[in-house]
Amino acid sequence: MLIGILQTGQAPDDLGEKLGDYPRLFENLLAGQGFEFRTWHVENGVFPDSVLDADGWLITGSRHGAYEDHAFIPLLENFIRDAYRDHVPVVGICFGHQIMAQALGGRVEKFSGGWAAGAQDYNFSGKTLVLNAWHQDQVVEKPADAVVIACNDFCQFAGLAYDNRALSFQPHPEFQPEFVQGLIDTRGRGRVPDTLIDRALSRMDIPIDSPVIAQQISTFFKQHQKLETA
Repeated sequence: MLIGILQTGQAPDDLGEKLGDYPRLFENLLAGQGFEFRTWHVENGVFPDSVLDADGWLITGSRHGAYEDHAFIPLLENFIRDAYRDHVPVVGICFGHQIMAQALGGRVEKFSGGWAAGAQDYNFSGKTLVLNAWHQDQVVEKPADAVVIACNDFCQFAGLAYDNRALSFQPHPEFQPEFVQGLIDTRGRGRVPDTLIDRALSRMDIPIDSPVIAQQISTFFKQHQKLETA
């Protein structure tokens, strides 16, 4: 099964060279699941010719806001709507989560409550999962078709499911603690409040439930594949 990665941003240079850029992080997250991967750097205007060029799509995080005026954003929104219409499965993470919600009728803002940084606790249908986050923007109004599957007091719409067609998460299951440490070192103090940075550092040793989300993403993609072949 070919998963097309739609790259909407880049890791800081030093961090990307050491730990890998965003597509590599997702390949690592989903390693061993039987997927093949191909990346299109949509932030730079490189888009697939068709939503059928891959069996499923994964939209990465980005430093951009979904509401900002960048040439790639309306093109990506159209691509999301086309994939949704044609029942080609799409997964979005952080910015990917936000742009999917915006494209499908929701609303994204620079959240007045500020930042989430580092390990956060999320409620997944009564089960607490710990996942790394790094964001100030968030979905503040979900699309009508979306069902909330994850939340916490800070982020009401931390996970959204759109039947078997789309799945998205605000936190970063692909971010391991060393990547968060790198973000703190390169994009942290001076941008994120020191109190949040200190809290993130204090929680750096907490086990992260990334494998649980990796399995959810894998099951989502493979379920669609089974529906296609049934």
